[in-house]
Amino acid sequence: MPFRSVPGQASVAEATDGGKLFAPAAARNLAPLLEVVEAQAPARGRALEIASGTGQHVVGYARALPGLDWQPSDIDPGRRASIDAHVTEAGLTNVATAAALDATSPGWGALIGPFDLIVLANLLHLISADEVRTVLTEAAMALSRTGRMVIYGPFARDGQLVSEGDRSFHAALTAHDPDIGYKDVAQVAKWAAETGLTLAAPVEMPANNLCLILSRT
Repeated sequence: MPFRSVPGQASVAEATDGGKLFAPAAARNLAPLLEVVEAQAPARGRALEIASGTGQHVVGYARALPGLDWQPSDIDPGRRASIDAHVTEAGLTNVATAAALDATSPGWGALIGPFDLIVLANLLHLISADEVRTVLTEAAMALSRTGRMVIYGPFARDGQLVSEGDRSFHAALTAHDPDIGYKDVAQVAKWAAETGLTLAAPVEMPANNLCLILSRT
């Protein structure tokens, strides 16, 4: 896809020194997200972060999981520069240079990997249903036989949005672009099953978010 624009509240990051971007939301949700990632990660192996954004998350993951070699990625060159700046400042040696990856484009899953862990945060509500299916298809191809995928973000549950904040945010997203908006957990599970991935019970996260854990059947 071309770089998709989103409402301002969906992607808030401010420029700081050295080319780094800082997103307050990424700082807030790193700790609870890291708990889930640590529980799903192997002791050693390769990990891919899709849509790494500012780079704050991958720095936290790489510090906590030094046995994994991390590959951050993003479609936006400005964010890739921020990722690399954060990694350089942190002095991490288990994080590769950020890759230019459009995860919604077919074909990438056969070109990279295998990965023992794939992490994706706050993207599915910002892309279309067809693009979500592509992401899942390609991620399934890129996963190792025993690999896990962790998807974090806001979701509908049994066709319902669970809070007024979710309803307002979803409405803003669909008003901006009718092809995007919250995806239902059951629908994501169905799409994942079509790729050979099974969804475990969702993990409840702060602010009504969820972590979806996918693995091979």
